[in-house]
Amino acid sequence: MRPWNAPLETTVRLRLPVDLRLTLSALRRGRGDPSLREADDGSWWRATRTPEGPATLWVRQAGGEVRAAAWGPGARWALEAAPDLVGARDPLEGFAPGPGLVRELHHRMPGLRIPRSRAVFEALLGTVIEQKVPGAEAHRSYRELVLAWGEPAPGPGEPPSPGAPPGPVGLRVPPDPARLAGTPYYRFHPLGIEMRRAATVREAARHARRLEDLVARSREEAYRR
Repeated sequence: MRPWNAPLETTVRLRLPVDLRLTLSALRRGRGDPSLREADDGSWWRATRTPEGPATLWVRQAGGEVRAAAWGPGARWALEAAPDLVGARDPLEGFAPGPGLVRELHHRMPGLRIPRSRAVFEALLGTVIEQKVPGAEAHRSYRELVLAWGEPAPGPGEPPSPGAPPGPVGLRVPPDPARLAGTPYYRFHPLGIEMRRAATVREAARHARRLEDLVARSREEAYRR
């Protein structure tokens, strides 16, 4: 049996340039996001919920590949999703923007890929909180929500392999949708989330399973749903 703190590991081969900071920053809800963090060595740590349970994923780029390690009940799922997360499957076939901003940005940031987290409710949770308020306020509310109702992320007692850093202290898995669905409004208010956004979060949490099911659907069917 694998020890509780022993990671699963894999290597993701890159067919296009990938800048992890540009790519993964799109998923971060402010610099204080307790579920996504960049380490001093340029590697990234992410805590997430998967269909198989909580997981912590560590990724670090090394030339034309990304090393990945994962812990927790959802470790295997997180590793299988790692190529999508770092944009390793992003194609450029058919992408030929005309003169203008999009083409200019593509040439200026060739390592920017589009991450696919496969975590629909987690993406929606942060997006709902960011509606109709300044960014700094929304990020503070999201951070407080994860710290209040999330859980400590599964992580290593030792580095995933020689030369890799131990897991960062304080990393937390975003809250279980069932917990958010059953949380009364007045408990959101001290976090800076007023009734309208709290109601939207709770309603989305009640339908979290159907939302996550969209990952396996075609784009057209997902839009219909």
